[in-house]
Amino acid sequence: MLMDYVGSALSQYAFWVIAIAFAGLLGGLLAGLLGVGGGIIIVPVLYQVFTTVGIAETLRMKIAVATSLATIIATSAVSVKSHYDRGAVDTRLLKSWSGPIFVGVIAGAIIGGHVDGRVLSFVFATVALLVALQMTFTNRGAKIWDDFPNLAFRWGSGAFVGLISALMGIGGGSLSVPILSAVGYDIRKAVGTAAAIGFIIAIPGTITYVLSGIGVQGLPPFSLGYLNWLGALVLVPLTMLTAPLGARLAHSIPRRMLQTCFAVFLAITSARMFYDLLS
Repeated sequence: MLMDYVGSALSQYAFWVIAIAFAGLLGGLLAGLLGVGGGIIIVPVLYQVFTTVGIAETLRMKIAVATSLATIIATSAVSVKSHYDRGAVDTRLLKSWSGPIFVGVIAGAIIGGHVDGRVLSFVFATVALLVALQMTFTNRGAKIWDDFPNLAFRWGSGAFVGLISALMGIGGGSLSVPILSAVGYDIRKAVGTAAAIGFIIAIPGTITYVLSGIGVQGLPPFSLGYLNWLGALVLVPLTMLTAPLGARLAHSIPRRMLQTCFAVFLAITSARMFYDLLS
């Protein structure tokens, strides 16, 4: 009986580690390629892994979001260097956008740490679908303004990116890339700057989710608050390994193809999350 229990537990954790490793490899590649911090893939995969190992539905998404944000710290650090070396990071924009993004992240992480996890799933699926539709049906390369039209829009859009990114566990590229494209940024510069934005989002977001989850019952082993540090340890080296490759690909792939890939991945992710919610 004891040996059966131990064998079952080992099999469960082996599946856990293998699935997370796959998410890390793919997430890192997408982080560099699309400037999305990898969370757009990592969060749904972690959610499914936590479902398989029997974690409560109200906690799965919170743990997935917190763990994804932790890995984005490392992924963005590697990805942003690759983009910066190619002149694709706008430091002026980062200085003016970092304040409102930070405020939005803190607010989003506090909300995410206290609402039902299914709310986070709904936010993730809805925003991913909207961005996918925008990237698919908006005229590629078209812009609405030559720059941010005013200070209110700059601050409001930054706070929005931070808030939703903290609720979704993403690096902000899914939101910031369309915004930056609309205000006249080339897609490659938008992607490169989004990688740096992910670094700004991930640190305060992770810390806030850790603090919010302290003392919560039902968390899986190897957890610190809502952060599952075992999952993060598996993810980080793999995402750091593949992020530079994605960044190099981003500068060799035609712009139309890059935006199409961005939309397709978001649409697939959204469909899967809605399916789980309805099920």
